[in-house]
Amino acid sequence: MRKASSSGFTLIEVMVTVAILGILASIALPSYSAYVQRSKVPVALDGLQSYFARMEQRYQDTGNYASGTACAMAVPTVNHFTVSCELQSSGQAFTATATGSGSMSGYTYTINHQGVRRTTAHPKGAPSGNCWSTRGSTCDT
Repeated sequence: MRKASSSGFTLIEVMVTVAILGILASIALPSYSAYVQRSKVPVALDGLQSYFARMEQRYQDTGNYASGTACAMAVPTVNHFTVSCELQSSGQAFTATATGSGSMSGYTYTINHQGVRRTTAHPKGAPSGNCWSTRGSTCDT
């Protein structure tokens, strides 16, 4: 008599495999989500930097950042962020701000007429220095 051989997986083996996959997913998914969220920030920072350059060109040409009571240049359109400009000192100074919207709420970045960059709000805490940060309370290098 020959003994029948069985092939396949036992229920225990399948349950262990599913448990391991669940643990790996619970570790990897938050990291991936944070990475995807951080990847949306550089577009806003590029928009602010290019806006700063355009405003500086305007100042060199006219000696003023203003057009009437508003900033002379139209603010850029940036995905996931709302960009605004505020004049100070009768058009001799400005601050441009990119404020996150939707999935990027809680992120706020600024640049002023002197080129000073600040992270004024970040879900993980804003750095104390004058810099733009994508990671939170530390300045990016």
